[in-house]
Amino acid sequence: MAKKKSSAEKRHRQSEERRLRNKAVKSSVRTSAKKFVVLAQKSGRNPSEAGDVEVALKDMIKKLDTAAQKGIIKKNTAARKKSRMQRLFNSIKAAQ
Repeated sequence: MAKKKSSAEKRHRQSEERRLRNKAVKSSVRTSAKKFVVLAQKSGRNPSEAGDVEVALKDMIKKLDTAAQKGIIKKNTAARKKSRMQRLFNSIKAAQ
C-alpha cells in the first residue's frame, strides 16, 4: 500500500509556492521603484526625459497597488511608497 501524505507536507509545498510567488512580486516592485528613481535623477539633469519618468511612475504605482491588493505588502506601505515617489515626481516637474 502507498503511504498517505500528510497535510503538513501539502501545506509546506503550498507555502513554498506562495513564498516564491510573493518574492517575485516584491522584487518586481523594488525594481520598478529603482527604475523610477534613476530616471527621476536623470531627468533632473535632462528635462527631455520627463515623459519616461511619468510612465515609470505609473508602472510603479500599478505594481504597488496590485501587490497591496493581493496582500503581499501592506496597504499603508504601498500608500507611503506611492506618496514619496509622487512627491519626488512633483518636485522634479516643478523644477523644470
